[in-house]
Amino acid sequence: SPGPHGPPGPHGPHGPPGMPIAQQPRARIDPEQMPNPVVVMKLDQEQRGSTPYLTSTRGIPPPLVTTDFTVQDDGSCSPRYMRATMYTVPCSKDLLNGCRIPMGLVVQPLADVPPRENVLRLVDHGPQGPLRCNRCKAYMNPFARFIDGGRQYICPICQCSNEVSPEYFCHLDHQGRRTDTMQRAELCLGSVEYLATKDYCKEGRLPKPPAYIFMIDVSVGNIQNGLLSLLSQTILGILDHLPGSSEGEPSPIQVGFVTYDSAIHFYNVKASLAQPQMMVLTDVTDVFVPLVDGFLVNVAEARTVLESFLSQLPETFAANRTTQVILEPVIRAGVEAVSAAACNGRLFVFHSSLPTAQAPGLLKNRVDSKLLGTDKEKTLLSPVSSSYQKLAEECVKVGVSVELFLFPSSYCDTATLSHFVSTTGGELHYYKNYQTSRDGDQLLDDLKHSVSRNTAFDAVMRVRASTGLRPTGFYGAFYMSNTTDIELGNIDSDKAIAVEIKHDDKLKEEDIAFFQAALLYTDIQGQRRLRIHNLALNCSSKFPEIYRSCEIDTIVNFFSKSITKASLSMSYKSIRESFTHQCAVILSCYRKHCSHQSPTGQLILPESLKLLPVYANCLLKSDALLSPPVLSLDEKSWLMYSLLSMNLTLSGTFLYPKMLALHDVDIDRKDLPPVMRCTGQKLQDTGCYVVENGFQMVLWVGQHLPADFITKVFGAASHTQINTDMHSLPALDNLLSFRVRGILAKLQNRRQFTMRLFITKQRDKTEVIFRRMLKEDKGAG
Repeated sequence: SPGPHGPPGPHGPHGPPGMPIAQQPRARIDPEQMPNPVVVMKLDQEQRGSTPYLTSTRGIPPPLVTTDFTVQDDGSCSPRYMRATMYTVPCSKDLLNGCRIPMGLVVQPLADVPPRENVLRLVDHGPQGPLRCNRCKAYMNPFARFIDGGRQYICPICQCSNEVSPEYFCHLDHQGRRTDTMQRAELCLGSVEYLATKDYCKEGRLPKPPAYIFMIDVSVGNIQNGLLSLLSQTILGILDHLPGSSEGEPSPIQVGFVTYDSAIHFYNVKASLAQPQMMVLTDVTDVFVPLVDGFLVNVAEARTVLESFLSQLPETFAANRTTQVILEPVIRAGVEAVSAAACNGRLFVFHSSLPTAQAPGLLKNRVDSKLLGTDKEKTLLSPVSSSYQKLAEECVKVGVSVELFLFPSSYCDTATLSHFVSTTGGELHYYKNYQTSRDGDQLLDDLKHSVSRNTAFDAVMRVRASTGLRPTGFYGAFYMSNTTDIELGNIDSDKAIAVEIKHDDKLKEEDIAFFQAALLYTDIQGQRRLRIHNLALNCSSKFPEIYRSCEIDTIVNFFSKSITKASLSMSYKSIRESFTHQCAVILSCYRKHCSHQSPTGQLILPESLKLLPVYANCLLKSDALLSPPVLSLDEKSWLMYSLLSMNLTLSGTFLYPKMLALHDVDIDRKDLPPVMRCTGQKLQDTGCYVVENGFQMVLWVGQHLPADFITKVFGAASHTQINTDMHSLPALDNLLSFRVRGILAKLQNRRQFTMRLFITKQRDKTEVIFRRMLKEDKGAG
């Protein structure tokens, strides 16, 4: 299967050997004269990659997400944790409406940071807990102003005057600063973590370490595709790398196992048992957990029993011929198990097909080809089962998220399942027409990453803004029972949430706009913590200052999330017209107020937004927005919900894929070759190119690629003999093979999940997969 990319429109004719391949006729605006991401990224790296970025810098956006730079936290949080769409806030609502640039934040609260940057400092204020404003409940931060000799402080969020407790009191110096400012992380750093007290715990009880429950569909589909056999052989090795382990100390996480088809099978794997015990629940209308003691165990303590259980698993279900499966009762059983253990957790569900068994959560095939591409297509993209929504809310309530690994060979209603998984704070992993021989390594790599990444459990996030500003819209993978609190069963280090900010009142130019994102969560050790990120921005009533401060990566990520959410209720045509108009207003406002002396017919782009036309075009061509038959309805729904929770790094690559030439690489180098523009205009039929978008990697082989390259890299004698069914390059004993495989490995290592490799040859039918990823070309996407 070609994955999430279907056939594009027709592309241009191919040129003679060695010459660039002809593309579409030149547009009215010469594409070569348009700013392109490759040049802009390279220039940003050269200009801003060598010096540390000081977070106290105001009015200037941070380096691009693609730039390799070092962050020095000296008051505001690192842009790795939180970025703003504009680093100068318009003073009024009218000013913001005039330019139509979205004002918002993209928050990635658990983002991984490079080893060269300091980890967050943990602050413990003892029984009294963190110092908070009496009015708005914002946490102490570097922008608080101490007065009255240090006995009071002014909250930067709401301007309320607060008493300083005797335990926290400190004298002020001649500049009005506390003399212990540099000794207290919360007073000098933009990001800090607090140890929370019992007051921040549910029912006043300190939490326990979480549980990971693995729930495996053992119906005939997962037996025939080899999944059950693969998991039984490898999952114990993955559990050896559970997060939270340290030298000599095993991970505190407890694990449990469930298998299911039309019934649910629980396993007692208590360390004291000689053999595992299976208990079968056939009545799935009112699910309960038949055992508590022995269901959740520590891997190190129960390893012998777990080995026995996993080794027997394939044989136990080898003769199973059940085709209809359940899903909702299984997940409900997992929630009940975690709740009974009084902890939080994650459910790793390996599911094969549409749940059609007669049980709660039954789903039906609702694909209607007559609705595809029409205004009513949105009804097919909306979830249909209210029972899954109620179950998602229950998951969030007990601090559980669902990681759903899906292996369908036909329609599976990912619109409903993706929405359910996203609401819990989890993720859906989609493997169409899965076969272990082809996709097994990808699945195992994805599972390892999902199990081991930094995760917060039973989390609540609130974003506060200073007087005159207010968070109003939220986009991402979460649940909200009110208008302020973002509730998450789990949130991991890869996910980002976008927050829209609007005006409540006018601001003054001398004002500073403050934002604080506070995440209350339970960590992997079972500690209740608070992670605080603070950001301070300038205010201005001048359009040039506003445009100069725009951050293109954040704006594009914000647009991608808001537009994807809108696509659930609007047609693609309406979205395209509205978004195109908004981009036109953004640029026309700049011309009117910042470059009015330019010639009328000349396209004028703000320096900070010069990539907006390219990225806007890429977004409208995104597979998450285009209608079938470009890709299946299931694939579109999966990509839509994936885009909703994407961080800035992944969304940038997904919308504008990275392309590299492989045929002329220097075998003596170890770094990546230069990135090319995402267009076919410079392709040569004597070349070999790779393009990746974070989900898949496509290798394109020109029809006149030299035979020496073909032999050394593909192990074939000629172009026609290249095996395009391969999903990895052969490990051949030569420097060129080692170099090319090293490049592909580096590209893989930069992405959070493993990308499936496709090989396609020029003029083959499968070439459309490659062409669709060339987003700058007419007809791509």
